Amino acid sequence: MRKAVIFDMFETLISYHICPVYFGTQMAEDAGIPIAEFLAKWRATDFDRSTGKITVEEVLEQILKEFGCYSEELLQELVGKRCATIEMCLEHKHSEIVPMLQALKSQGVFIGLISNCYLEEATRIRKSELFPYFDAVCFSNEQGICKPEKEIYHRCVEALSVQPEECLYVGDGGSCELETAEELGMKAVQATWYLKDGTSQPVGRISEFEEARRPMDVVEFVK
Repeated sequence: MRKAVIFDMFETLISYHICPVYFGTQMAEDAGIPIAEFLAKWRATDFDRSTGKITVEEVLEQILKEFGCYSEELLQELVGKRCATIEMCLEHKHSEIVPMLQALKSQGVFIGLISNCYLEEATRIRKSELFPYFDAVCFSNEQGICKPEKEIYHRCVEALSVQPEECLYVGDGGSCELETAEELGMKAVQATWYLKDGTSQPVGRISEFEEARRPMDVVEFVK
């Protein structure tokens, strides 16, 4: 029987919340745009950015022009800071992430990745030290669909040449990802090693699922 682990990326393999964040609020402040007005425009494009219909650079250009503060210098400053944040997250990950991936590989476990992400994130993930460990990758911006749509799971499972019941799905629980994985026949486990209770992180502990409290726990789940 083949074994596979499919991971989520954000707040599972890497975390935006262990580094200084650079989200919509910070971009609005740097652009001198009222935060609520900026966020309304920014968040309205989330699905299109996630499915590859528009890039962050194109969205920011539209917003800056709409508020009358566009300049190429400001646009590149915002894009540059956002990309730098992604790179920082990829560098400052939990110390057990790479050893865990290495241990899975040494046991012959196939590794997949399903991530709702934007172009600038996918580009930097591909250049990271994590990327060579994946046997199949499904980025939402490349697939044109996002979790929790079942089709993106089906595509990853097919690319791994396994059956859903041969897969362990590991994620922080955002986007109903664990529920969907379980519905498809996978064992689903919540990754909580980055979770800090009482913070602004988007997902808390989900009592219906077992927890992996540290990355190396994943290795035990697939034994």
